[in-house]
Amino acid sequence: MGRWSTLGSLLFFLGLSGICTGFEQENCTNYMLQFKRVYSVPGDVAMLTSTLASYDVFNISAVPYNITWYDSKTRQEISNETGRTVVRGETLWFLNTKLDDDGEYVSVLRTPSRCYRQNTRLIVELPVPGKCGRPRKAGQTITKGVSDYLSCPLKEYISKLNSYNTTFYLMWYKGCSLIVDGNDSYSYEDNAKLKIDKVETKNQKNYTCTLTFTLDGTVGSVSESIEASVNANYFLTPQVRQPAGEIIKAPIGSNFSQLCQVFVPCVGKHSVHVYWSVPSNFITETNPSERVYTSKKLTRSQTVPDEGVWMEHVLTISKLQEKDYNINYTCRASSARGNSQSYFTLLPTDPDMRLPIGMILGNVAVLFIVSVIIYYLFKVDIVLCFRRMFPVFYTNTDSDGKLYDAYVAYSQPNTEGFSNEVEAFVLHTLPEVLEKACGYKLFIAGRDCMPGMAIVDSVEENIQASRRLLLLYTASTFMRKRLTSSISSKNNITKSSDSRDSTENSESKKENDRSSNMSFDGGEENYPDSRQQLERLAAMHRSLLEGSLKVILVELEEITPAQLALFPESVRHLRKKQGAVCWWKNQSRSRRWRTCMRTKEDEEKGGQLSQSLSPSSRFWKDMRYHMPVKGKRAMCPEKATLLNM
Repeated sequence: MGRWSTLGSLLFFLGLSGICTGFEQENCTNYMLQFKRVYSVPGDVAMLTSTLASYDVFNISAVPYNITWYDSKTRQEISNETGRTVVRGETLWFLNTKLDDDGEYVSVLRTPSRCYRQNTRLIVELPVPGKCGRPRKAGQTITKGVSDYLSCPLKEYISKLNSYNTTFYLMWYKGCSLIVDGNDSYSYEDNAKLKIDKVETKNQKNYTCTLTFTLDGTVGSVSESIEASVNANYFLTPQVRQPAGEIIKAPIGSNFSQLCQVFVPCVGKHSVHVYWSVPSNFITETNPSERVYTSKKLTRSQTVPDEGVWMEHVLTISKLQEKDYNINYTCRASSARGNSQSYFTLLPTDPDMRLPIGMILGNVAVLFIVSVIIYYLFKVDIVLCFRRMFPVFYTNTDSDGKLYDAYVAYSQPNTEGFSNEVEAFVLHTLPEVLEKACGYKLFIAGRDCMPGMAIVDSVEENIQASRRLLLLYTASTFMRKRLTSSISSKNNITKSSDSRDSTENSESKKENDRSSNMSFDGGEENYPDSRQQLERLAAMHRSLLEGSLKVILVELEEITPAQLALFPESVRHLRKKQGAVCWWKNQSRSRRWRTCMRTKEDEEKGGQLSQSLSPSSRFWKDMRYHMPVKGKRAMCPEKATLLNM
């Protein structure tokens, strides 16, 4: 029996030796010892990670594999042990590190055809007596005068716990004192960072971040310490001030340049790089002989309002081409503190419309002035031509209830202003042209009056039946009436002052009635100028007060200003308002023409010049312009009925 027990012990020892030396006997590719060491202190959690599961080693997505951890001192496989170790693939966790755990640990990765091995070093150190934090500290620099950050070195732990969906919390300590979030210019930030507002020299301390979590039912924690040093020299994220996203227009073929201005808030040196780029690539050419190049203009410092450095770089395009347009040109400033950029868009300039617009406006102005001049000079001809070509635009006046186109008022025989020439003009020239040649119908006193009709009734009815009134006058037409009216007004004043009893008033009234009743056309006691005076008064009343009749002033001879001053005020007002058709101007032109073209027959007649009877002469055109228009458009029946009534 003793022999069998000895044999069993020998077999167990040989089996144990085979298991322990199995990973050494395998022909595994040895990646030796990792450069990175893991440091820990007794009681903390330590995480060892193998880097064999990497595409640098083999195709981990196509080949199945498993990882086993071994203790290099005992050569035994390490498995999960509650409260002590946890193995999760490429990661080996020590939940409660001890001094004896110091050493190397072997990770072996096996695939169906190969195997790989790697050693990882764990260093367990004792804390420094009387000091808080870890014995080994990571150095980090924070900048004085600005807000800066400390970054916890436990990011690998946090990333691994996140992959496990394991909750944790992080605490910060300054020396041995816990830092309260938001207190004394300190605040906890994401990504395991501690923010320090407006860093001062007193912030140059040792800081410790402690990560606490639960893994496989065991609560553990791990800490890392940071030795923070305050640097008086600093630089912050650069700021691109120009360009500012604007649209710039430039003509094709021109020389173009754009400045990039970058401000770097800093004290001391900085490491900011400025360059231009387009969407496809960077613009790195600095040779001025190239069509597109960049150049460094200057770098200058400022202390107020913010201390920093201005950097200026110029983008130059010596000759703009079509391909240079509709592109965003970006100025970029990159640094370790951060990056900044801004751009401008280059577009072709709009066509210069000032010259064509100026030419158009100038032509329009010239055309307008010429049109006004032409219309002013040829207004009568234009209107007459339009009436002749487009009669449908004018209303037919045949049904307006009027019998005559014009009532002719002139100086009667034995009155001031009467002459044989005036009578010949009224009785022969006017009918010859206006009635025979132009088709108008005139009422001429002495030719068309009904015998036995009172002057008042004759004037009133025939003016009412006429569409126009032609008031013919010479320089002496209104002379006597002007004087007579002055004497009459004086007599009226004398009468009004003396007539105080009713007997005298009644006698005056009878005398006036008697004198008016005796004034008939062809009567024995006819006052020659009474008809002309009634015509003038009726014409002025209807024209100036009622506006129901258009009066055409026909000036038979030239009137001087002194003569015009003796005219009745109503005639002077109407002449100033609408002007007069001057027969004497037509005579002057005709006389000048006939003088140049005088014939022997004219000389034999004693130099008498015949009057112009052509409707195309200026005088007759002016007359036709003021006369009623003979249109073809039918009048509204309601309006015609009212006019007939």
